[in-house]
Amino acid sequence: MSVVNNSYLTPVSFILNGIPGLENMHMWISFPFCSMYAVAVIRNCGLLYLICCEDSLHRSMYYFLAMLSLTDLVMCTTTIPKALCIFWFRLKEISFNDCLVQMFFIYTSTRMESGVLMLMALDRYVAICYPLCYSTILTNPVIAKVGLATFLRVVLLVTPLTFIIKRLPYCKENILYHTYCDHMAVAKLSCGNIKINVIYGLTVALLIGGFDILCITISYTMILRAVVSLSSADAQQKAFSTCTAHICAIVFSYSPAFFCFFSHRFGGHKIPPSCHIIVANIYLLLPPTMNPIVYGVKTKQIRDCVIKILLGSKDIKSHSI
Repeated sequence: MSVVNNSYLTPVSFILNGIPGLENMHMWISFPFCSMYAVAVIRNCGLLYLICCEDSLHRSMYYFLAMLSLTDLVMCTTTIPKALCIFWFRLKEISFNDCLVQMFFIYTSTRMESGVLMLMALDRYVAICYPLCYSTILTNPVIAKVGLATFLRVVLLVTPLTFIIKRLPYCKENILYHTYCDHMAVAKLSCGNIKINVIYGLTVALLIGGFDILCITISYTMILRAVVSLSSADAQQKAFSTCTAHICAIVFSYSPAFFCFFSHRFGGHKIPPSCHIIVANIYLLLPPTMNPIVYGVKTKQIRDCVIKILLGSKDIKSHSI
C-alpha cells in the first residue's frame, strides 16, 4: 500500500496528446506530414544508394552528404510515425523507457545534423581555398575520424539528458501536449526541481549549436574572401554555385531551430502552443524532406548519375522488348 500511496512515482507511460487546440484537425494535418515523410524516406534512401553505388561520388563532399542523409532518416523516423499513429489511430500512449529512447534519438540526430553541416562547411572551405590540396587533406581516414568524433561528441553530451530526466520525481500528471517526447515538456511534468534540466539543455545547445554555427560562419567568411579575390566572374560564380546547396541545407535546418529556441525563451506566452509544436515538427521534418531535393537539383554530379541510371534502366527495358 505504501507504494500505491506514494505521490512521487516513475510513470509507467506518458500520453502524447498531439497538437493542443487542433485535435479536430489532426486528420488534415497528418496528410502533409505523411507526404513529407514519404518523400524524405524515398529521397534519402535513393541518395544513399546513389552515393554507395556510384564510384564518381566516392569523394568527401558526398560522404558528408551520406552522413547528412542517414542523420535525416533517423531524425524523421524517430518522430513522424508515432505522430501519424496519434493522428490516425489515437495511439497516444508511450512507455516511459520508450519515451527516453525517443528523446535520445531526437536530440542525437538533431545535434548530429548540426555537426555534419559544420563538417560540410569545412569541406567547402578546403575545396575553394585549397583546391590543389583538397584530395590530400580530406582523405577517407580523415573523413571517418572527423565523422566519428562528431558523433561521439553528440552522444557524450546528449546521453546525460536521459539520466537527468529519469532521476526526476513525477506526480500523477502524465499527459504531454506534444507529438513526441520533448526534453523540457517531460521535465515540466515533474514535481521536482528542473533547474538542472534547463541549464544542461541550454548548455548542450550552446556547446554544439553555438560551436557549429561559429565554425560555419568562419568557414564562409574565408570562402567569401577567397571568392571575391578571384579575377574571373565565371570562376566566382562557379565557386559560389558549389556552396548553394549547402547554404540551403543550413537555412532549412537552422531557421525552425532558431524559432523554437528563441520563441520558447522570449515569446512563449504570446505564441500559441499549437504553433510551437507544429514548428517543432517542421524542424524535424523539413531538412530530411528538402535536403536531398536541393542537392539533387543543385549538384551536377548527382543529376548526371540519376540520368545515367534512368537511361541505363530504359536501355535494359528496350533490349528486353
